[in-house]
Amino acid sequence: MIDTHAHLDAATDRAAALVRRGSDAGVTRIVAVGSGIDSCRATLRLAHEHEGVYAALGIHPHQAGGDDATRVAELCELLGHEGAVAVGETGLDFYRDYAPRDAQFELFERQLVLAQELGKPVVVHTRAADEETSRALEGFGGTVVLHCFSSPGLLPVALERGYYVSFAGNVTYPKAAELRVAAAAVPADRILAETDAPYLAPQPMRGRENEPANLVHTLETLAEARGEDPSALEAQIESNAAAAFGLP
Repeated sequence: MIDTHAHLDAATDRAAALVRRGSDAGVTRIVAVGSGIDSCRATLRLAHEHEGVYAALGIHPHQAGGDDATRVAELCELLGHEGAVAVGETGLDFYRDYAPRDAQFELFERQLVLAQELGKPVVVHTRAADEETSRALEGFGGTVVLHCFSSPGLLPVALERGYYVSFAGNVTYPKAAELRVAAAAVPADRILAETDAPYLAPQPMRGRENEPANLVHTLETLAEARGEDPSALEAQIESNAAAAFGLP
């Protein structure tokens, strides 16, 4: 299995322990995500230190009103390193509104340009901003991964444009029936799975810090929602992730 989105640098446990426990559970590859320049540097180091760990590097929309938003040139330099496979997470968050919306738009657009120029996929965070996210991505011609999908209203656009749709532990929650319906509607070659560790632990582990090893629970829920064999879905997601992130 591959965990397509985990914040290893934000976890309480050391990355080495998380990677080891993930491997024991069958999670042999992880796309580790940096949010902000310092986090990106730490994440890139982890990708260099641990086999099977790759880096997605970006500046989160929550950081659009701060100093990190002025450091896109540094982000570009980091993305040139071996092991950096994607731009992000980046996007729009109008649910928390931790940064001014115009600043979020500007930062998102700059990272989309960066992804286009570098030929890398973009990992998108979107909350309470379906129409605005759709509009911002309209002119982007590269690969899009909708991370921690929680916006059923954005699904028609994702299906029409061929975006990858990634589901996290919240798809396992009893009240998240709409996410399981969405998961069943995503084409086989466009579905991904992630933990978003250390956040959003799946239902059996809820209340604890999340980690890559817990991906097995999300996979089981996705297979059930889609009426598929878990092993077959695991292999399909592995193939999809390799294609989305250009992994060997």
